[in-house]
Amino acid sequence: MPLYLSIIIAVAIALVVSFATTPAVKWLAHRIGAIDIPKDSRRVHKSPIPRLGGLAIFIGFILSVLLMAEIDVQVRGVLIGAVVIVILGVIDDVFTLKAYIKFLVQIAAALIAVWHDVVIEIFSNPFAFGAVGSQFVFLGYLAIPITVIWIVGITNSVNLIDGLDGLAVGVSTISAVVMLIIALMVSYPNVAIIMAALAGACIGFLPYNFNPAKIFMGDTGALLLGYLLATVSIIGLFKFYAVVSIAAPLLVLALPLIDTSFAFFRRLFKGQNPMAPDRGHFHHRLIDMGLSQKQAVAVLYAASGLLGLAAVVITTTEHMRALVLLIAVIIAIIVALVVFFFVFKGPWNNK
Repeated sequence: MPLYLSIIIAVAIALVVSFATTPAVKWLAHRIGAIDIPKDSRRVHKSPIPRLGGLAIFIGFILSVLLMAEIDVQVRGVLIGAVVIVILGVIDDVFTLKAYIKFLVQIAAALIAVWHDVVIEIFSNPFAFGAVGSQFVFLGYLAIPITVIWIVGITNSVNLIDGLDGLAVGVSTISAVVMLIIALMVSYPNVAIIMAALAGACIGFLPYNFNPAKIFMGDTGALLLGYLLATVSIIGLFKFYAVVSIAAPLLVLALPLIDTSFAFFRRLFKGQNPMAPDRGHFHHRLIDMGLSQKQAVAVLYAASGLLGLAAVVITTTEHMRALVLLIAVIIAIIVALVVFFFVFKGPWNNK
């Protein structure tokens, strides 16, 4: 079967299954008490809304992958870890687990992927010119801890930006599409099919999650999407031995990574627990600036899309142009953050 046809079918299966199963998942959420009740200022919705919608995303994704993708050792590890993450998410959406329990289970899921050879072992050095510097960076004994940190970090980053209707699932869709495009350009067809399945499952859920949301994907969905983007990026982007092999996944996932990093250091500087929730994320600040939920989500979609476009461009450019573009993107991000935090709201101002 031609690759483009496999991708279309993978998207279609995941989309249809996710869309069709969401009403049933919504009914189940009501029956088992997986309801998000607005009880603090961080939540922007005003009435109780069922969560657990990530279960529909998972069903659409897993069915599409099992039917369309090649299940090799690495993919099997990713899928087994995803099942662990979904079980964690479902339990948390119903009972609200302690943070350390979720953290330990996430590490376990990351180690399952590592056990199946999903490991960041090597990436190219973008600052190596000619005979100056090594062309590749070998992690050696650091490979496993760095891989676990990457997987757990991205998993939680996507969860932390899940604060507005349609935001996390939309950003994840954009990231999946960008990774699909890059996988096609660097000849990783299996990764392209897996990302097609993830994008399709997200798109099928989006109509129920757009503002005003009828159902949230909950931790079941947010943790799942973060885990899948993190693990598949290792298979498809870090394995791409080109000048920008490390820059591509960083750009694709830059929005949740930057938001999480700022949240972590913001809380530390205020003497708070860095893992404690607050109302200082990008989406909260956009709302506080007077934007509606739809406008704030659109701004963050655009930012994610531009970063994804930069990842695609640097993947297709030669060494020097790629490095120049990467530096330009980094400078642009720094300038945008300075303007955003210091001009509009102040860097550590929370409500």
